[in-house]
Amino acid sequence: MRLRTPLALLGAAVLVLVGPPLLSAGDGTETGTQIPGLRLMVPNTPGGGYDITARTAAKDAEDAGLTHNIEVFNLPGAGGTVGLSRLVSEHGNGRLAMSMGLGVVGAVRSNHAPRTLADTTPIARLTEEQDVVVVGRDSPYRTIDELIGAWRKNPGKLPVGGGSSPGGPDHLAPMLMARAAGISPKAVNYIPFDGGGELLASILGGKVAFGVSGVGEYLDQIKAGELRVLAVTGPQRVAELKDAPTLKESGYDVDFTNWRGIVAPPGLSDAERDKLIRLAEELHDSPEWQKSLKRNGWDDAFLTGKKFGAFLEAQDQRVVSVLKELGL
Repeated sequence: MRLRTPLALLGAAVLVLVGPPLLSAGDGTETGTQIPGLRLMVPNTPGGGYDITARTAAKDAEDAGLTHNIEVFNLPGAGGTVGLSRLVSEHGNGRLAMSMGLGVVGAVRSNHAPRTLADTTPIARLTEEQDVVVVGRDSPYRTIDELIGAWRKNPGKLPVGGGSSPGGPDHLAPMLMARAAGISPKAVNYIPFDGGGELLASILGGKVAFGVSGVGEYLDQIKAGELRVLAVTGPQRVAELKDAPTLKESGYDVDFTNWRGIVAPPGLSDAERDKLIRLAEELHDSPEWQKSLKRNGWDDAFLTGKKFGAFLEAQDQRVVSVLKELGL
């Protein structure tokens, strides 16, 4: 089962210029990427996938000379729907954008949120990435088969943590994994956290038996030996984690990837929308961003404007379909 296309993040693309644009080469004036006072909202806690993507994008945009003094701020809550509500309330504000991804799509559904992504202005999908199945370094489980063997015996006693609300990527991935292993998704003890940053402490502290989150969120902890990766959820191994098998090659029929992107408030003028999209395009084409994609294990999944809007609509329907299919 595949939920592809693509985290998150033009987020970086949306940068905040606090000061007059400099009239020198490489300052973004020639390509029209300067947006004085632009702010990028992250709708979950620091350290999560939206946060990492947004801050990486912001830094890369500055380093590429597309803009200056980018502001990134966090407004967590309810799986991203608190930030979404704030974004939609800023009707016509062309100096605000929000990083987001599949998790927000799921949270809108699971929280019955009054505001949806259909109320926003789609800017760009930036990345796609696989999830990782991880345990703490002191965990007794050293392989994916050992973990699933124990999970099968008593799924309720092996809580799994994820950095998204039900319907989000970190929830759907273990549910699909459970089904592939012959475990009823309804029997899974899933504990949601508001982003991968919050989840990390519970994995390290042994409060959950294992966690599922994005590659880029935990790459540093895996390399440092704090976390042990048992498998990745996508179609092939991740270059930065060569020893981690895919679920499919381990005998579990799961092929799942997450994605991240950027949306803006409703009511923007065509010029304001096009300028945000142009900033995303310039960021995407920069050597700085291309290096960050590779370093973080992110796949390039660039898509802008109306095409991204159509993708968001399709993802909403796909989440509903998969949840029904899993009996959730």
